[in-house]
Amino acid sequence: MYGGPGFAHRQGSMSRLLQVLHPAAVRIAAASYLSAAVTGFAFGQDPEAFYRGKQINLIINSGAGGGYDVYARTFSRHFGKHVPGNPVIVAKNLPGAGGLLAANTLYANSDHEGLTLAALANTALFDPLLGSPGTRYDALKLNWLGSIAKVSSVCATYYTSPIKAVADARTREVIVAGAGVGTNSVVVPYILNTLLGTRFKVIRGYEAGTGLLLATERGETDGICGLSWSTLKASRPDLVAEKKLNVILQMSLEKLPELPDVPSVLDLISDPTNKKVLEFFLLRQETGRPFATAPGVPADRVVALRTAFDATMADPEFLADAAKSNLDIEPLTGAQIAQILSSAYALPKDIIEKAAILIEQSSKAR
Repeated sequence: MYGGPGFAHRQGSMSRLLQVLHPAAVRIAAASYLSAAVTGFAFGQDPEAFYRGKQINLIINSGAGGGYDVYARTFSRHFGKHVPGNPVIVAKNLPGAGGLLAANTLYANSDHEGLTLAALANTALFDPLLGSPGTRYDALKLNWLGSIAKVSSVCATYYTSPIKAVADARTREVIVAGAGVGTNSVVVPYILNTLLGTRFKVIRGYEAGTGLLLATERGETDGICGLSWSTLKASRPDLVAEKKLNVILQMSLEKLPELPDVPSVLDLISDPTNKKVLEFFLLRQETGRPFATAPGVPADRVVALRTAFDATMADPEFLADAAKSNLDIEPLTGAQIAQILSSAYALPKDIIEKAAILIEQSSKAR
């Protein structure tokens, strides 16, 4: 259904994903999705009649200028023409608590008619499973529309830093910029310290996205660990083009074609249990940049919104607009997100518990 340079890589990632997930969990996910589609189907007013002349509010989980914001606003410029009735799409930023504020708001405080959507953090799908503080929603009950692209994280240092390779980070302390508790820029360094023996020290409190990069450019930190590669290319393509960052490690289920010489964290960890825990964290990234609407929305409207999402991902004008901002487009459908989500929730408890402990400990680490 989708083309473009990222399509083949996405297919490879999905194959790797199915290897990570337990086969029984995949079967449970598929069955639960089909069951929900049939038994939970409810109708409201005809979608075209309902949406005609209306406004859809799109909540964005981050502040202005970051990767999630750029992706969501690019999407919002094209989505409305594919929704029956052609409603106006109005994007609004709602940052806070590592994306939890947007997810909580969508779940509990938004309408349940299909007039509120949210561009959520990929961690939002798994925070309830991990028992993350401040989580007040059930990810399995949200209506997932799809994802624009996955998120592949990297660890990178500024070109003036003496840290040029991951081996350097194992022998000396590396100061990295971090955003809020529970964000990748805080959690990933701690996980790597625990599982890989690195010596990252996180300075928290920077604004996610551009704030982290500015801290590195100002020399306040050596770099960032847990930085989205696609966010970097979208928000600061100059840093990539001018080779001002040393990318020392990549974290994804499949290596990025653009970084063939940068080691993958999965290749550096031999302990089977630790590798499973790490694969769970990488699994969270596969859902990338997901969009959802609230629970309780009439199912025919959910179908219309999912169909519009898929149509937007294949829209030549959207793809051209995305290319102008250096956005990678590797979409997932709502059904694929449901499969990943349900499968993750069926993983062995010991893996989830160890992952939850690592996240909790990362919030207390100094």
